[in-house]
Amino acid sequence: MVGAGPVGGTLACRLAAAGIATAVVDRAPLPPMEHPAFDGRAYAIATGSQRLLVESGVWDRLLEPACPILDIRVTDGCLGRPASSLCLHFDHAEAAEAAFGHMVEARSLRVALNARMHALPALHVFAHAHATVERRDADAVVAVAGGPTINCRLVVAAEGRNSPLRRAAGIPVTYLPYDQTGIVCAITHQHPHNNVALEHFLPSGPFARLPMCASPDAQEGGAANVSAIVWTERSAVARRILTSDDAAFSAEIARRLGDHLGIVRVIGRRWHYPLGALHAHRYFDRRLVLVGDAAHTIHPIAGQGLNLGFRDAMALADLLIEASERGADPGAPELLRRYQRRRRPDNLLMLAATDALDRLFSNDNQLLRLARDIGIAAVHRLPPLKRLFVHQAMGLPLLSRGANSGQ
Repeated sequence: MVGAGPVGGTLACRLAAAGIATAVVDRAPLPPMEHPAFDGRAYAIATGSQRLLVESGVWDRLLEPACPILDIRVTDGCLGRPASSLCLHFDHAEAAEAAFGHMVEARSLRVALNARMHALPALHVFAHAHATVERRDADAVVAVAGGPTINCRLVVAAEGRNSPLRRAAGIPVTYLPYDQTGIVCAITHQHPHNNVALEHFLPSGPFARLPMCASPDAQEGGAANVSAIVWTERSAVARRILTSDDAAFSAEIARRLGDHLGIVRVIGRRWHYPLGALHAHRYFDRRLVLVGDAAHTIHPIAGQGLNLGFRDAMALADLLIEASERGADPGAPELLRRYQRRRRPDNLLMLAATDALDRLFSNDNQLLRLARDIGIAAVHRLPPLKRLFVHQAMGLPLLSRGANSGQ
């Protein structure tokens, strides 16, 4: 496993928990990744993805409690004007589930991953470390600088969107740039969020507020009401906003959020990322398989990027554990093709859906705004269609497993 981020680290834990000898290599030292101070970053872990964290033994080691997302409210609007009265509301009770998912602080997941990785006898961790990989027909050789040389039958690339292993394998990608910047931070607010998530579509891009648990150290004396902000903005505007002081930055958030939570104030750090979608033309090569952002990235409009990576990890773990039980070759081309057939349709469909949603909603065309509002209201009143959206919000594949498996 090359890459010890949330997807690679959790997959390594899942395989090692099943008794499969696994090594994970990362260029960064793991302890500094833990960021012991509150830094404003959090992950939306869908209900479907939680299975992987439970089976890998990570979920029960979370440092801070995970905050359940019970309702999701979708609105359309413009800056300086109230949101449209035609909205879409998802209630977890309609899905007969305890929650759509949970918000987990990034530092909490990192601490849990680090603890679990070092507690598994079948998992060997090399970080920070650099490794060279030689892939051959029958096996692969991973030489860790200053460490051992590891012979293995499969290398998993989990290094992120700029994966060196993907490039070295000559796997081409399709890239869709967006003239947008993703801004991530956290806020404290006057009134409770009641575990409701908001997705507010604006002409510059979607603005999401996600409920978090109370924090003892987000600010001096603690913070009772905390939410995560995932904010898409035109890049030129984002550069200006990011240079503003906390008061002005909080005011920009309040302009987009509205006044239903009362006074809001930014806490922790501000993070920002250029946005673009990427998809690898294939997910495997000789003795190599791609997972997570190494295989695909999408627009954050639906909050499903990390969850797609977790679904990759679940599918690959199921196949590798099955192969181990049968004594089969984990790097066999047919097994890797089965993984690609299982995951590619879901990932491509989500890429297309998020790209289309961004293009549809990130504008101020009056006719399109009217059509959007009518469409939102129609989905709200059509139970079958609404259930489909609920299914996806929970992080479950849009297509059945049998359709994806190629079996």
